[in-house]
Amino acid sequence: MSQEGIVLVASVSIIRDGQVLLIRENKPTAVNKWNFPSGHIEYGEDILYAARREVNEETGLEVKLIGTTGVYNFISSTNDQVILFHFIGEVTGGSIHLEEEISDCQWIKLQELEQFDNNDLREPSVLKQIINNLLKENVHSMSMYNEQLTKLFY
Repeated sequence: MSQEGIVLVASVSIIRDGQVLLIRENKPTAVNKWNFPSGHIEYGEDILYAARREVNEETGLEVKLIGTTGVYNFISSTNDQVILFHFIGEVTGGSIHLEEEISDCQWIKLQELEQFDNNDLREPSVLKQIINNLLKENVHSMSMYNEQLTKLFY
């Protein structure tokens, strides 16, 4: 969702066996940039549903959201104010099938995330904050996202 330069985004770190799934985007605003599966929250859409939908659209995987590293507020490389809701998910179904705007994906050990060069990451300042929270296990319960919060912006 975008309103007067404010963009709402849902993002998910899919973790399996100590590894996290990264995708390489091939979008006009992020050519060959690594990111977690993520995308815009549509008008009237539940934030938690948006997170699961984006994962499925970009990777073909179905996930259960099991935690969150929080909400991040930043100015993007396209000069939009972004409010990003970041979740942690585990695979419950599906198989890897990348959408057209995703050129690659890799399962990376959590500790190896710190080694990515800023030039290789989409929005490196916020991704580094998320990575830091993942490594420090600074994860919060999903209970903080109740129905009132997930529909707060609509």
